[in-house]
Amino acid sequence: QVQLVESGGGLVQAGGSLRLSCAASGRTFSRYAMGWFRQAPGKEREFVAAINWSGYSTYYADSVRGRFTISRDNAKNTVYLQMNSLKPEDTAIYYCAADATRLGLSPEIYEYDYWGQGTQVTVSS
Repeated sequence: QVQLVESGGGLVQAGGSLRLSCAASGRTFSRYAMGWFRQAPGKEREFVAAINWSGYSTYYADSVRGRFTISRDNAKNTVYLQMNSLKPEDTAIYYCAADATRLGLSPEIYEYDYWGQGTQVTVSS
C-alpha cells in the first residue's frame, strides 16, 4: 500500500555529513510514523531514528543522538536523515520504514509495515 525509495547514500570521510532522503507513495503518508534503521555487515538491523506523523516528536538511538536529525516534509511525502559528524562505525545500509498502524514512535522493527530497499553509507577513516 506504500512504497519507499531511499537516496543520498555514498562515501564520506569521517567527520563529514550526508543527507538521506526517503520518498514515499500513498495518500495517507502524513499519518504514518516513519523510521530509519541500519544494518552493517554481519550485524543485526538496528534502530536509528523515528519521527511521528506531525514531525513534532522524534526519538534517536543513543549511538546517533546529537549527530543525526530526522525530519519530514509531508507536502513532499519525504522523510530525511541529516547525518553529521559521521564515524566509521556508522557505515551500514540505511533503510527507511513506515508504520501504518500507529501514530506514535517506536524503535522496534516489528512495528513497521513497509520498508525501502536501502542506501549504502560508507564512512572512511
